Amino acid sequence: MPLLGSIIKSAIELPGKIPLEKIRRANPAKQQAATLKKLLRSAQYTSFGEAYDFGGILKNKNAVKAFRQQVPIHDYNSIHQRWWYRTLNGEAFVSWPGKIKYFALSSGTSEASSKYIPVTADMLKAIKKTSIKQLFTLAKYDLPRDFYERGILMLGGSTHLHFNGTYYEGDLSGITAGNIPFWFQHFYKPGKRISKERDWTTKLDEIVKNARDWDIGVVSGVPAWIQIMMERIIKHYNVKTIHDIWPNLSIYVHGGVSFAPYAKTFEKLLSKPLIYIETYLASEGFIAFQARKDTIAMQLVLDNGLFFEFVPFNEENFDPDGQIRVEATSCTIENVEEGKEYALLLSSCAGAWRYLIGDTIKFTSKALSEIVITGRTKHFLNLCGEHLSQENMNRAIQLLEEQMNIPVPEFTVAGIEHDSMFAHKWYLGTTSDPATIDVQAIRERIDQNLKDLNDDYRVERIAAIREVIVEVLPLRHFYDYMKLRGKEGGQNKFPRVIRNEKLTDWEAYLNNNVRNK
Repeated sequence: MPLLGSIIKSAIELPGKIPLEKIRRANPAKQQAATLKKLLRSAQYTSFGEAYDFGGILKNKNAVKAFRQQVPIHDYNSIHQRWWYRTLNGEAFVSWPGKIKYFALSSGTSEASSKYIPVTADMLKAIKKTSIKQLFTLAKYDLPRDFYERGILMLGGSTHLHFNGTYYEGDLSGITAGNIPFWFQHFYKPGKRISKERDWTTKLDEIVKNARDWDIGVVSGVPAWIQIMMERIIKHYNVKTIHDIWPNLSIYVHGGVSFAPYAKTFEKLLSKPLIYIETYLASEGFIAFQARKDTIAMQLVLDNGLFFEFVPFNEENFDPDGQIRVEATSCTIENVEEGKEYALLLSSCAGAWRYLIGDTIKFTSKALSEIVITGRTKHFLNLCGEHLSQENMNRAIQLLEEQMNIPVPEFTVAGIEHDSMFAHKWYLGTTSDPATIDVQAIRERIDQNLKDLNDDYRVERIAAIREVIVEVLPLRHFYDYMKLRGKEGGQNKFPRVIRNEKLTDWEAYLNNNVRNK
């Protein structure tokens, strides 16, 4: 339908060509203050709003300051135990007006049990609005008209949500896919029927079976599962690359995890380069998206249902386990510094208030409000002052892949006791034959890369971190383990740092299924 492609392209290009100067002229602090006031007005007659006197805060000349002084910081446990559990029981007007119909199940990658994150009608509207904003950025890539006629394959959770009599629960990707606008149905793949499938293997089989009938221009999803899907399609049809099936595939939209470790194996599945676009769509809201070409940074969404605060990620604000301290301090958008690591607090149109979502970010451009995700508050190693971030780990593995020409799409790291001091143990998942890999050379490369990237690590390696241990595993064991734990497909991700009960469980799996075989 060439006419449809022309109409969509024209509609996208008009607002998509907003110059950077206009973005810079926008006042982030004013945008955020207006957003917060709108949130407070909406929620002032809820139980939460009355408890913290949102009406009084709105009368204050500096509502932002009054709000931050009056409302405490929450993590999931504190806000759930006092407020959100009531919404799960069907009570209305708890922390947001009305009754909550949907809850996104999210364990992140650091918690053993699922979190129930409220998803309101207002949040779904905000996500749609931001999704359209991101769609407009495609104008910057000067894509041909016929591109806008191609299908968009979104690989996420099931749209067949579980209903317990009071609310629906499922992955956010399943909730949002089940609420896509009517005009998008024409482009959306794998379509309503397959998207309802809850079993990941069955869903994947159906996608493979139908793949040749679809003209896909965009794929979207977590890198690990997109890669598995493409490998299955290539094998099933006995072709060399995914472009033999989808010759018009041009864009990959990803988010939720660093793409760098996957790039080496991912690109072997292609016959031509893709445009990579990163998004920051969390269970708590659509936080940021890549708004321009030639950058890996994403622009924060400052005017659409989310109010942000930034907690410096340091020992004054967080304990050694990544738990936020009671006396933690935060800053707002106008006081952030580029290159400094922050944990993110959200107040939202889903009834989250000064809520720690668990991600850490850095500003790459304060003028454009652009950020990169650096990791998780609980996904770092600091056994003895090495302050090893997920950003450091991802970069060390990316360098390793380049240095030794081996793919390492998955890895996890544990801090363990060793000779009265400490050691870091790395578990690497590769598609190469582990028997052909020089583990000692890998160990030396990782160690040296981290010394080059992190001064604190280099210092602590002299005495406190006595050893770096590496175990190379076939990649399938990472995914087999997740399958056994009910974490296959969708938005599930293997944790980059593994500790406590999860480490014990992972070790037991390896002993039973890998080492003793």
